[in-house]
Amino acid sequence: MGGSASLLPRDALGEYQELTFLSKQEILLAYKRFSELLPKEERENACSRRVPKSHILTLPELRANPFQHRICHVFSTSEAGDDSMSFEDFLDMLSVFSDSATSDIKSHYAFRIFDFDDDGTLDKKDLEQLVNCLTGQGEESRLSSTEMEQLIQNILEESDIDKDGTINLSEFQHVVSRSPDFASSFKIIL
Repeated sequence: MGGSASLLPRDALGEYQELTFLSKQEILLAYKRFSELLPKEERENACSRRVPKSHILTLPELRANPFQHRICHVFSTSEAGDDSMSFEDFLDMLSVFSDSATSDIKSHYAFRIFDFDDDGTLDKKDLEQLVNCLTGQGEESRLSSTEMEQLIQNILEESDIDKDGTINLSEFQHVVSRSPDFASSFKIIL
């Protein structure tokens, strides 16, 4: 099984399998990848350590993701507010982004990632930040204010069922349910 398996208690492995959408092999690989983000002297007790956000962002699977900072923020349980991750935070993230996670779970977390101000709704400001993340921050790729306003208006017309000027979780999930490729594109594979 290799060195990483011996450092992850067998009972913990079974528990992680029950609580996530990950297989035993995926959990062991996640443990190995998580441990490698720690300094060598801390790897033996990886389950009780936190990896700084700056190290999490070095993962190739997150490095190119325009929502990398939001992903760390949403999955981190750090009381210090530094978006560092415990092994369980890391597993939760990988579980949600796995092929086995349900569309409801994926859309719930996508909503939280896109809710930049963490207020439980996607308002015009969240949608503008979302569009900017997707189109890039460069001058040549940034939409004009007129284009941005029109795009946000179109998004709200399509998604804001109760016409309150925001998109709530159920409205977001309704839109996502009509997008057949959402679940398959919302993933991270180690």
